[in-house]
Amino acid sequence: MSVALKLEPKMTEAEWETRCDLAALYHVVDHLGWTDTINTHMTARIPGEPNHFLINNYGEMFDEITASSLVKMDLEGNVLSSGGKFNAAGLTIHSGVYMARPDANCVLHTHTRAGAGVSMLNRGLRPISQDHLQVIDDVVYHPYGVPASKEECEELGKSCANGSCVVLLNHGLLTLGETIHGALFRLYMLERACELELIARGLDEPPLFVDEYVQRKAAERMKKQRATHEYGLNEFKGLVRTVERKGFDWRR
Repeated sequence: MSVALKLEPKMTEAEWETRCDLAALYHVVDHLGWTDTINTHMTARIPGEPNHFLINNYGEMFDEITASSLVKMDLEGNVLSSGGKFNAAGLTIHSGVYMARPDANCVLHTHTRAGAGVSMLNRGLRPISQDHLQVIDDVVYHPYGVPASKEECEELGKSCANGSCVVLLNHGLLTLGETIHGALFRLYMLERACELELIARGLDEPPLFVDEYVQRKAAERMKKQRATHEYGLNEFKGLVRTVERKGFDWRR
């Protein structure tokens, strides 16, 4: 994305661009209604600094976040930027994923009603929607652990080794990706699948299951699509244009 640079001392252009994209992501998440006041978090690894990532300043609402208000941290929990504070559970979740998945450059975590609803069901997603087919081969389920603990950090890392779309049981959703837009589009499709799953469970008749052959073909196709840099890019750009029209300047 094109950005107006506002570099702090020792801040690289790549870090500033990542800050702008991540701040834009927070505004997109707010626009989509995926917020839980201040209590979820999205992060991005800083290019060229694999042990450093950016997270929201704990206390800010998502529609208040700017590029410069994001907090820079290392995987051990040390704050590297001036000012700001972070959610302790956010450190556990995001550091665990980044240590386990060197290919991950963005991690998103939500507590939406649909995601939290499906998280109360043991392996609750069924192959009943086109949306689920977008991520069907990439969904894993992670049991609820002790928040903000070293044990949970390690266990979440193990779960994420097997998939990039994670249903955190009794909790919510998590996705990761090589790009911010890729992680967002994974979450969009996972969230949609959860919404439709809950709708289906409230109907008076059992849902139609997608044929197993079609499931396999969809998994093959989507695995290839998700491996490209373009996965989710046009959708992200469109959503950024949508939130830009609200007039808030997060590039500061």
